[in-house]
Amino acid sequence: MLPPRPGRAAAVALAFVALLYVLELTDQLFFQMGPTTPGSVHGLDVNGIQPREVEGLDGIIWAPLLHYGWEHLMANTLPLLVLGWLCMAGGIRRFVAVTAVVWLVGGLGTWLVAGESTTHLGASGIAFGWLMFLLVRGFFTGSVAQILVAVVLVVYWGGMLWGVLPGQQGVSWQAHLFGAVGGVLAAWLVTRSDRPHRAGSARSGDLPGRLGS
Repeated sequence: MLPPRPGRAAAVALAFVALLYVLELTDQLFFQMGPTTPGSVHGLDVNGIQPREVEGLDGIIWAPLLHYGWEHLMANTLPLLVLGWLCMAGGIRRFVAVTAVVWLVGGLGTWLVAGESTTHLGASGIAFGWLMFLLVRGFFTGSVAQILVAVVLVVYWGGMLWGVLPGQQGVSWQAHLFGAVGGVLAAWLVTRSDRPHRAGSARSGDLPGRLGS
């Protein structure tokens, strides 16, 4: 339910968010210079996802690491820290695997369906994926404790879920939607991979009982 090594998990979450701040600072200091036009994309931000453009495919890798300024990044900071920390309940290796699924599914889905002549970036798609992973894993595993965590998350961050719907200007609902899809897929894959281990543990636990009766 919670990370087995909470200090280490916190350090990983902080390191990831710190990387985002370093990249934004680098962008602001060295790449956002010179005159710009309103609404234009410049600096490191040009490396975001450009839908259905071959040269925009590498944005799937870079987009979650980039943000449209400090306000955009600060809005994502708390969800990334808290949700990322909670996602490490299964260990760092599983967290990396879950994040990779969310990252790729969210990016590829955005690249396929988002509007023409747009550039999508920001880590909110990752946050949505982590949120959905945490919300549905308890139902997949039947864990009461994990379901209770999901209830708390819905109470506190349930408003985030509206971000998967179109309507907010300047917000990439496609990244939110497909990040969430990636989170559900990651939860299903994790549950499926855990079944043989749980079955093996159950059989091992039964064996001494049979011998002792």
